[in-house]
Amino acid sequence: MAPEHPGTPQTDDELLDAYSRAVIHAVEIVSPAVVKIDVTGRRSRSGGRDQGAGSGSGFVFTPDGFVLTNSHVVGGGGDLAVILSDGRSLRGDVVGDDPESDLAVLRIDGAPLPWANLGDSRAVRVGQVAIALGNPYGFQCSVTSGVVSAIGRSLRGQSGRLMDDIIQTDASLNPGNSGGPLVTTRGEVIGVNTATILPAQGLCFAIASNTARFIASHLIRDGRIRRSYIGVAGQQVPVPRRLARAHQVAGASGILVVSIEPQSPALVAGLREGDIIVAFNDGAVAGIDELHRVLTEEQIGTPSTLTVLRGVERQRIVVVPSAR
Repeated sequence: MAPEHPGTPQTDDELLDAYSRAVIHAVEIVSPAVVKIDVTGRRSRSGGRDQGAGSGSGFVFTPDGFVLTNSHVVGGGGDLAVILSDGRSLRGDVVGDDPESDLAVLRIDGAPLPWANLGDSRAVRVGQVAIALGNPYGFQCSVTSGVVSAIGRSLRGQSGRLMDDIIQTDASLNPGNSGGPLVTTRGEVIGVNTATILPAQGLCFAIASNTARFIASHLIRDGRIRRSYIGVAGQQVPVPRRLARAHQVAGASGILVVSIEPQSPALVAGLREGDIIVAFNDGAVAGIDELHRVLTEEQIGTPSTLTVLRGVERQRIVVVPSAR
């Protein structure tokens, strides 16, 4: 009698063999593009040259030698040596660095170069197999596998800014994995490995490939990511119910302006310390992270409206965000 689903593995051994073949296939496709990045001569906080060294991972993502990695791997300056899977060591030059998304692009010259394909992270599904490649603790081209644990996470980067569209996985990451690729069984890169939560087990995170593609294209073109800013430091506070009802404030919280930078757009616009920002261009902002999300490059030089509560009054203040 024929099985109900011809061709489907029927035993645990066959399932494990199929899983192994899938992981091996992905590794064979991607591993030649994975690199180890050694950093020497970082600048110290005093501005001098610090002889301490560091290392991380990255991967070639274009045939002409652009390498994607984490900003925290290459940040702080220093000399970069990019070691390929075939043992070649090439000088790496920083093309662009964006600490707020924790991504950086390097350029190496060593054709021919294998390269990995950036996939579509919108197609990622929770539960699918995820494979991480990198150089944990200097062990070159190590492989771990697991599943996608969650998608659409937010994670606060080392710059303090909240990073969105983060993929959570239980594929083990360790120091040195940062900047390496997270890939599917088809060998498509769906994320750039960036962080773990210690001492937790199986809580690892990667920047989604669609975000990485967007940031990388701007870094290659401009060397940096342009974002707008208005020059305020603030903290999230609840909006008193009485004021919320009286002024028809949509959100339950807003941003208390704690300080304003000198000669900043906020100061020029007339914003004051103690104001509570509750909306930007009529869209509710409940906290500083939401304000960061709307202060994009498109807002630079564009008059925008802040809705603020000043004492018991509601005011609309026109501010012109400038380039950061």
